[in-house]
Amino acid sequence: MVLASGDPFWHGAGAGLAEKLEAGEWVAHSAASTFSLAAARLGWRIESTVCLGLHAAPFERVVPHLAAGARIICLVRDGRAAGDLANWLSKHGWGASPFWTLTALGGPREGIAEHRADRFAGDLAGNLIAVAVEAKGGQGIPRSSGLADDLFVHDGQITKRPVRALALSALAPRPGERLWDIGAGSGSISVEWALCGGTAIAIEAREDRAENIRSNAAAFGLAHRVTVVAGQAPQALAALEAPDAVFIGGGLDSAMFDSVWPLLAPGTRLVAHAVTLETEALLGELHRHHGGELMRVEIAHAGPLGRYRSWETARPVVQWSAVR
Repeated sequence: MVLASGDPFWHGAGAGLAEKLEAGEWVAHSAASTFSLAAARLGWRIESTVCLGLHAAPFERVVPHLAAGARIICLVRDGRAAGDLANWLSKHGWGASPFWTLTALGGPREGIAEHRADRFAGDLAGNLIAVAVEAKGGQGIPRSSGLADDLFVHDGQITKRPVRALALSALAPRPGERLWDIGAGSGSISVEWALCGGTAIAIEAREDRAENIRSNAAAFGLAHRVTVVAGQAPQALAALEAPDAVFIGGGLDSAMFDSVWPLLAPGTRLVAHAVTLETEALLGELHRHHGGELMRVEIAHAGPLGRYRSWETARPVVQWSAVR
């Protein structure tokens, strides 16, 4: 017999046990979950409330869900963790958020108290189970493709915002899908893919850039969705789970394509970018042989020219997108 409080299939032990047992070997007797009890006490619509288990996860897991007015219920480890979460919210611009602590829900020792995140006193006695937050005062992550470049740690090796938006449009991410991001650089493509609900495997040969990818994934609360492989493609691809889409942002040559293309299952989407004449010529040949869409993009930004302004043109980017 296993006793798992509340609903064992919502941030509980139920699914882990069910996966290891036959269908006839277990029976679940679910009770109201902590999330249901908390929503009932606060009068929140649970279907529009974000419910997170943070007792064994970093606070950054909240980042993709923070937006003005967002309601979030979090399971936390203990009273001290509640104070740590309040401090984290304050440091990230959400200190004005109403912040509830909820203890012993559904029992005779039940207690609920409302605070403001940046005025929360800190440690609470006892084993707190949950906190609730109504996000206020900060700015969440935009939901459009092409996040600002300065949101990412990088050394200049980054797919710039407008080009990244075009890449993601062609990659067409869907929840639950897996991306291979080959030559990932800063991991910006992987991060934005994961924000759409998928998982990404970022392959990067340089360890310093691989570390930047890890930092970016962690900062967006996506370390559990972005896997970093420090290695050289195509050798590093052999042991990876098959992707639903592949992005090659640089370094593509005939040998790499000939190694990667046979690894892809029918229906896999591939998007490649080129900024050199040699790779541009290769993409032209690949388009001729395999079809898809070939596009050349030139982008210019306004910049100072003496007392006036002029267009500063970036290197043209050629994009080839195709389905295996």
